[in-house]
Amino acid sequence: MRTPTHSLRLDAVLVQAVIAGALSFAHLHDLAAAAGQDGWKAWAYPISVDLLLVAVWRRLRTDGPSRLAWCWFLIALVASLGANIATAGLLDLSDVPAWLRILVAGWPALAFLGGTLLAHTPADHAPAPQASATPDPDPAPEVEREPEPVSEPDPTPAAVPAPEETPALPVADPALVSPPAVPVPAALVDHARKVAADHQERTGARIDTDTLRARLGVPPHLADAIAAQLA
Repeated sequence: MRTPTHSLRLDAVLVQAVIAGALSFAHLHDLAAAAGQDGWKAWAYPISVDLLLVAVWRRLRTDGPSRLAWCWFLIALVASLGANIATAGLLDLSDVPAWLRILVAGWPALAFLGGTLLAHTPADHAPAPQASATPDPDPAPEVEREPEPVSEPDPTPAAVPAPEETPALPVADPALVSPPAVPVPAALVDHARKVAADHQERTGARIDTDTLRARLGVPPHLADAIAAQLA
């Protein structure tokens, strides 16, 4: 019986993953032990790095790519890849520098912070674009309406009623309307008499109202009242 090719590929991937995980786990353990983390603590460091990678992978799988997930993925990758390179003979594990001891000692707090942010920070999803309004593919057919018959206008024009005449308002006769009496000072009347007498001596005619008004310098209604008293 022939084994399917897909099963062979899957088994090969799993074997490769087990080998890579075991080697990376051992390198992280050796580096942590060389940095002063002995006993069970040296075994806890590889687990911490791998768990952070698993948390990043789960965040990328469920919520999609994000800056937070990629940032912590690079941090975990540098920790794992750095341990592999450091244990390849480029670093004297019997004399680990102080800065590396500080990084190894501070890794648990950094890994805890990354796991907390990945677990409790909501993902920033871009708003989905609104669906464009598409026309109805099957519009309802228009029903043709028969034209309504147009009624012919009546040739005889309708009689337009004559406008009603507005009765005229009664107009008062100006001859019957007496002007209101204007009080005239007696001194002004005496002065007007002198002016009228002087005018009659010089011209031989009686003074008219306009000339009297001009000589006295009074308004027209007051000149009329003075002229009425001189008559």
